[in-house]
Amino acid sequence: MLSSLENLRAEFQKIYHREPRFFRAPGRVNLIGEHTDYNGGFVLPMAIERGTTVAAAVREDRKIRVRSVNLNEAGEIDLDVPEQMRRGSWLDFIEGVARILERRNVNLRGAELLIDSDVPSGAGLSSSAALEISVGLALTEIAGKTIDKVQLALVGQTAEHEFVGAKVGIMDQYASALGRKNHALLIDCRSLEAVQIPLATSDVAVVICDSKVKHELAASEYNTRRAECEKGVEILREFLPKITQLRDVNSKDFKKYATHLPEIIRKRCRHVITENERTLNAAGALKKNDLTEFGRLMWLSHASLRDDYEVSCQELDLLVKIASRSEGVLGGRMTGGGFGGSTVNLVRRPRVENFTERISDEYRQQTNIEPAVYVSSPADGAKELVNGNYWALNDSM
Repeated sequence: MLSSLENLRAEFQKIYHREPRFFRAPGRVNLIGEHTDYNGGFVLPMAIERGTTVAAAVREDRKIRVRSVNLNEAGEIDLDVPEQMRRGSWLDFIEGVARILERRNVNLRGAELLIDSDVPSGAGLSSSAALEISVGLALTEIAGKTIDKVQLALVGQTAEHEFVGAKVGIMDQYASALGRKNHALLIDCRSLEAVQIPLATSDVAVVICDSKVKHELAASEYNTRRAECEKGVEILREFLPKITQLRDVNSKDFKKYATHLPEIIRKRCRHVITENERTLNAAGALKKNDLTEFGRLMWLSHASLRDDYEVSCQELDLLVKIASRSEGVLGGRMTGGGFGGSTVNLVRRPRVENFTERISDEYRQQTNIEPAVYVSSPADGAKELVNGNYWALNDSM
């Protein structure tokens, strides 16, 4: 990663001999609402201060020339030749975004792009969404077009579905495109409605701890969990005929009919149903600036993910245990798909430095693994950078 926008400008001019414009989209962390998205439920992510920056200039032809600073790799996409799908490289994201934009009647021009990112890959902080959204915004704007942020997010999601082969939900792209400073984003994964929820950061910081482990179970167990949830809906529909997803079941009805479910299915359904309720209650707590209650719901979320959904692991549980014993930590939980990845913690600002030192030291001593710790506040979503600052392009964004 280059250390500043000026360095990125200098590198762009060295490669392309042009003056660029700059566009940036953030990564994200999910504060609460895990494994609810594919069950039609609610999630509460926030954009983080780390992101992907694209330096861009328009070309007179229809070729997109692109280079990655982080990978030190380059490629070219010609929009006037048939699309190429599934190269198995980062260029799939670029081509996917460009082709989906054109399918949605955003007529692009050629572009010269230089991409730089400080979102760590593999930490569950959505480096892929930050890439999709920043590139989509850059390609649209330098072509003299506009796109609203919801459509930009949907372009990124569709590109990842079709050109990368990852059937992702909408949370990552929504958070990257629609994020707002000092706010979390409550997303209804069925209706795709999103509501900005104030998150006062004068008193607290969000601390992300990357366990640096990723167990091989992740992909296969993810598919198993989806199937288990669908089986639960199938059985519960005998008693609740109007339901189509676990989103439609409340705790009262679930308790009434839970005995009809096999134990494993019952545990999976219980997590999703209670996690949806926790997420809505967490948004309500934030609206009242009740950070203590929000933190309590985070602890409960982790326990449910560990015991009912069974997607945690020893390393994540250890990070949460250390956090629970640390002064100034209001709440903590695993975040992301599970079986490794990161935890997210809500920490009072005066205790942040002590907490980051303690959790790093204790985790290292007990696992011989050096964790990565990131301190963040809720950040703005995708925007153009002018004079090194975020600047909204237009009111529709």
